[in-house]
Amino acid sequence: MSIALQRSLKSMIISCIEMVREIGLLVKFKLTLTVVFSAVLSYLIVGANTGNSGLFRLLVFAFGGFCVTGASNILNEIFEKDFDAQMARTANRPLVTGKLSMSSALILCGIFFGTGLVLMGTFNILAALISAVSLIIYAFLYTPLKRVSPIAVTIGAIPGALPTLIGAVAVEGKVSAIGLMLFLVQFCWQFPHFWAIAYLGAEDYIKAGYRFIPLKDGKVDINIALQAFVFCLLLVAIFGFMFYINVISSVWIFLSLVGLSVVFGYFSLMLYKQQSREAALKLMFYSFFFLPGFLGLMWLDKF
Repeated sequence: MSIALQRSLKSMIISCIEMVREIGLLVKFKLTLTVVFSAVLSYLIVGANTGNSGLFRLLVFAFGGFCVTGASNILNEIFEKDFDAQMARTANRPLVTGKLSMSSALILCGIFFGTGLVLMGTFNILAALISAVSLIIYAFLYTPLKRVSPIAVTIGAIPGALPTLIGAVAVEGKVSAIGLMLFLVQFCWQFPHFWAIAYLGAEDYIKAGYRFIPLKDGKVDINIALQAFVFCLLLVAIFGFMFYINVISSVWIFLSLVGLSVVFGYFSLMLYKQQSREAALKLMFYSFFFLPGFLGLMWLDKF
């Protein structure tokens, strides 16, 4: 092989790797994997009851969920390009840097969304429909409302929690009690999780023109931490109801989930009392532990 050809191949490989990297940033790869993780565990939890969770079907479901979530994130970046340019943590996104064009992003969004819907449709129409609704709410309601009002956080919690419902619906073909309960838990989880992140990044968000963070005297209204605490209490009530209707069958799993929620509430109260970055970081990191902990315990409960 000639030196010129070797250099050409090397350049092509580097370009391909760079393109994959930029697409990964465009679809928010890590965030998308987190969303898919909750959907897959929901699929496994419900599938454990029905025996309908074979590996191939699971992989199809995971890839379909990845595609729909990726499409949602692409639309989010298209709509927020100018705002992303004003924040340090988002300034390296490919639409901001110009490494990917808007037209390329739209084409990729169409490919991801179409592929995801087709794959979800192989399970049932309802799973595909809820997936489409999730994208619509996230991209066309939550994303613009972030620049208008704190109500955006409540609206955004809906598509944020729908992956667990989609996982259940993909298995059962209907909206069942367990699907609704998984949805409600992830819905409530998002408030302490999101408010911790908002508290930490408030300066950047406010500078970029976002208005979803409540302010008081020009500073973050610390009552968001009290709101987070209330949702932690709601988690305890939801777990109690789940145990009562036998969605949770083991008393030890139930008590473990209550314990997880109590600790969640403790960190929320610490943020309210201390009003510090350290307290917000503890709440945020615990929220990352809580969700897989909850879903993992629910999966164990089925055995």
